[in-house]
Order: sequence, then structure tokens, then C-alpha cells
Amino acid sequence: MVLLSTSGKNKYLSKGENDMNDPILLWNLVALEANRVSHTNGLNEQTGPTRSARALAIVHLAMYDAYAGTDIPAALPRYLALPPAPPAGASIDAAVAAAAHKALSELFPGQRSFFDLMLAAADDPSDPGTSFGVAVAEAILADRAGDPSGDSPGYVPSSARGKHRPDPDNPGQGFHGAFYGANAKGFAVTERFELAAPPFANDEYRNALREVRGKGIAPELMGTLPAGVAARTVDETLIGVFWAYDGVAQLGSPPRLYNQIIRLVATARANSAAANARLFAFVNVAMADAAMLAWDQKYIHDLWRPVLGIREHDTSMGPATTACENDIVEGCDTGWLPLGGPQTNRLGKNFTPPFPAYPSGHATFGAAAFHITRLFYNEGGRLSDGTLSRDNLFDGLCFVSDELNGISTDNKGTVRPRHLRDFPGGLAQMIEENGRSRVYLGVHWVFDAFAVTADGTADITRQDGDKYIGGVPLGLQIAEDIFLAGGGIAPVLSTVGPRP
Repeated sequence: MVLLSTSGKNKYLSKGENDMNDPILLWNLVALEANRVSHTNGLNEQTGPTRSARALAIVHLAMYDAYAGTDIPAALPRYLALPPAPPAGASIDAAVAAAAHKALSELFPGQRSFFDLMLAAADDPSDPGTSFGVAVAEAILADRAGDPSGDSPGYVPSSARGKHRPDPDNPGQGFHGAFYGANAKGFAVTERFELAAPPFANDEYRNALREVRGKGIAPELMGTLPAGVAARTVDETLIGVFWAYDGVAQLGSPPRLYNQIIRLVATARANSAAANARLFAFVNVAMADAAMLAWDQKYIHDLWRPVLGIREHDTSMGPATTACENDIVEGCDTGWLPLGGPQTNRLGKNFTPPFPAYPSGHATFGAAAFHITRLFYNEGGRLSDGTLSRDNLFDGLCFVSDELNGISTDNKGTVRPRHLRDFPGGLAQMIEENGRSRVYLGVHWVFDAFAVTADGTADITRQDGDKYIGGVPLGLQIAEDIFLAGGGIAPVLSTVGPRP
């Protein structure tokens, strides 16, 4: 078994030989470090899932176009036509380094000194590729200049039953991305995929509530569970924490996690720099479009999180109720709290994320990133019944999540153990496990990721009318749309603008 770890605090100081020889892997590592630091240094540059995904897409498109423009005569198709051509003698390494440096410096100005150090070690300023790389990054940045922020000024939550409101255990948390999805334009998707409405006030919803009530409960409250409600196991707790990366100190956001995993695949497959330019552009563009479409659907459906749904399950509960009732319905627990998104590397409460539940952003990001990687390598598509086939992309590999690296601490200051995890089912297994992980933290319903059959098996094919249910099918649609539209060669310019 090949052991490849991503643990350690200063990842830019632990580059492998392949990273140094491949400008895409090198600057991908720098970009992931920027994401980690941005969630640690308090400057709030490109923080949160939507802006994190957007920033990584911009950096990787700049690197891709810099590579494509200088890789003569291979001539990969460009994402943007501007600038039209590099000066004579422009090198790939200089162009990629300058493009990444320029994009990162504009997106994360508080980390400029770090980017300058990396550029000084990787670039010759006299190389004609430097000016070309800067011009490429400027074109990409200009193309995305109209993107909305992740802020939600003026957003007023609904008081209606079933609608999202702040976590009662963190009532001042505010809202993230209320207008982001509706007001963003696409990077590469060709249409605004929509989802069916989530189950609500029916048996499927009540089954999901019963599941997360037991599987997602705070540890100190497990003794309050009624007979017949299955509690979370040790393995399920581990899975929940393993996939978290909830925008916390020293870890960053979910798009960083998925990049870390795909780096291992790319290294094990001995990708050329050209292949990595394409792969990481595809992966990060897919996640940027996943952020747009998931957050669009989140605020359209506006579904409450389990912390509200369980505490207010009885119709006599909630700010808008007019129903008087003393006989509280089964399933309602007014004192219920979740395990929560881990407040890793800081002391304090765990939390429920500050945006609606349906669909799960984690599930959408993971499905988009991992499935487009499967398509890139032509390993693992869909079976005849529409379900995902197994792939071999993680054979012989292990991954160490920074949540469980022997360094990170929980919200009480205790160091978590270092855990090696393998995935014999490949990236397909990751897609499902990543989606289910949020139930084990108590921050999502299972249908936020996918519908399930009567025995709890994931059903990514189920539709209501012509629309799928959950973030995993949404992420799969995004990956297939982008990869097929791009012909497996390069991301294509999106035709999707802001929602009318």
C-alpha cells in the first residue's frame, strides 16, 4: 500500500519532488494553503464554501489558460481567448507561476508576501511567459468581476414552519450566500439544474427525522434517546468528523479537502503537467458551479436544519404557530442538539452551518469533484440502472484528513488521533460516504444528499417528475454536463447567467 498523507501545518514546506517539477501541482498546493490560511488569519478573504470554490476555480482557470497558451505545438483549447498569444520564448513554468501568483494576490491580498516568496523560488521575471501569465490572470479576474459576495445584506428569514432560521445554539450566526446562487453566472455548466422539492411532513421526512435524531445527536444527550431510535456508532462519528472541514481554523473549507484527495489520485497516476492543468481546472470549475447551483436551490427550497426540525417537530412549536397543543407528537424533542459541524482547532461550541439544509453543499461539491475525476480517467461511470459503478482510482492509497491528523484539536482542546482511511470502492464510495457524513454530525437530513430506499440504500436515480432529489444527483449532473460539453479536453465557457 502506498501511504500518502496530507497532514502537517505548513504544507507548502513539504512539497514532493513531483510538485517541484509540475507547476500545476505546485501552485495547486499554494492555492490550498491560501484557503487554509484564509480561514485561520481572521482577514475573511474568500471564506465560506461559495467564495472558496469560486477562488479556486479562478486560480486554476488562470493556470490552465497560461499552460494552454504557452504549450506549443500541443495547443490545448483555451477557456478565454484573451490575451490572444504569448510573446516569443514564453515558457510554460513562468506563465503558470505568474498567472497563479497574480490571481492569488488579487483574491488573498493579505497573503501576498507568501505568494511573492513562492514566485521568487519558481519564476524568472525576465521570462516572456511572466507577462503573459499576468495578462491571463487579469482576463480571468475581469471575467468574474461581477460575481456576488457570500454576504446576505437585507436577507430576512421566513418564520413559516419548515423554513430555515439561525441555529438556536448559535443565534447570532447570520446567513451565508442568500443571494449568491441566484446572482452568480456559471463557469462551465450549460443550464441551471434544479431539484425536486425535499420531502416534508410525510413518511419519508419522518423517517429521515428519526434517523438524524439518533445518528446526529450531541454525545451528552444520547441517554435521552427513546427506545427504538438507533444512536450513532463510533465508526459513524469518525466518518462525520473525517469529512467535515467546516470552514474552521487550520483546515479551510470543503473544496480544499476534495482537492487534497484528487492530488493523491493525480500523483499516483503520474499525470503530466498538461493532464493536471486540465484535471484541476475541471475539478475546481465543477465545484464553483456546484456552489452556484446548490446555493440557488438552498434558498429556493429554504428547508430548516435538523436542529430546528426536531426541536419544533410538533405543530405547537415555532414562531408562526397558532396551534395550541399539550400532547407533544412523537419525534419532537425540544432539547435536542446535534453533534454539529466540528469547531476544530478552536475552543467553543460545534455548530450548524448558516444556510438552508437542502441540498447539502458537501454532497454537491463532493459528487461534482469526484465524478468529474472519474470521467476524466474514464474509470467508473453509470451502470445501466443509473447507479454509479465502482472505480479503481484509489486502489492502494490512503488519505489522512486534516480533521484527524494527530495535530488538530476538537472544540475542547483535545488532540484527535491520526487516522488512515482507505476506500476500496474508489471515488464512488467517497461520494456516498461524504454525503452521509453530514447526517452523522446532525446538520443534514439524508435526502439533502440523496433519496433512500426502504432499507436505507442510497438512490441517486429517483426523480419527482423530471427532477432529482439531493445534492449528489445535482453534483453528478454538473460533472457530466461540464465534462461532456468540454469533450474531456477543457472547461467551456458557461451559457448560464444570473437567475432572471
